[in-house]
Amino acid sequence: MPRLSLEGLAWEAGRAFRLADIDLQVGAQEFVGLIGPNGSGKSSLLHCAWRLHQPTAGQVRLDGQDLWQQSARWSARRMAVVQQEFPQDFGLRVLDVVHLGRAPHKGLFEGHSAADLALVEQALQRTGLHEYGVRLFASLSGGEKQRVLLARALVQQPELLILDEPTNHLDPRYQLQLLQLLRRLKLATLASFHDLNLAAAFCDRLYVLCDGRLIASGTPTEVLTAELLLDVFGVQALVDTHPRAPHPRITWITHA
Repeated sequence: MPRLSLEGLAWEAGRAFRLADIDLQVGAQEFVGLIGPNGSGKSSLLHCAWRLHQPTAGQVRLDGQDLWQQSARWSARRMAVVQQEFPQDFGLRVLDVVHLGRAPHKGLFEGHSAADLALVEQALQRTGLHEYGVRLFASLSGGEKQRVLLARALVQQPELLILDEPTNHLDPRYQLQLLQLLRRLKLATLASFHDLNLAAAFCDRLYVLCDGRLIASGTPTEVLTAELLLDVFGVQALVDTHPRAPHPRITWITHA
């Protein structure tokens, strides 16, 4: 049984945009990438997957259960989300933000247990933030904030991670460190990407979204062809095999 399954999903934002006929699955321990041009609907699809937008048709299933038949707390105990936008921090320190990840597992006035503190410390270590605990979240760079939000997601102890452009604010070093960490976690993961070479290097499978519809899916080698890239992104590319790894490498062709 897949961890996450979108079945015949549709969603509309008035007359401006719609998703239609979306069928997508993420298996246990599988890293699945979602790619497509700007405005194709990647963020909207992810919003439906993590129950921000309720679909107008179809279903979202998490571990076989209809997501919209369950409580938000039930979902938050099983699924964690890292968005592109940074939340209002209300003067919180990094430790405070990361501790928020334990909220779905706690009673209203329940304090932090020794186990909670250990999970938070482990998440800070994993994301390279072990010396950042007392710093104000608002004082951090975009990349640092992104890593704090990943740490918060990890302390939820989710079975599924959903990430919207997780490398968007990171420099190359932290892009690679974050994606390597996600691979090591072996969690079911669905992430959207702009950088197709990162998607090719780290994802088990890819789904291609264009104008609100999924038009291709498969392994990076199956999906990332010069023909598809020209059709979807409108740019010519040379696609070959990376010299040090068995995944595609994309070189965009520019004309003088």
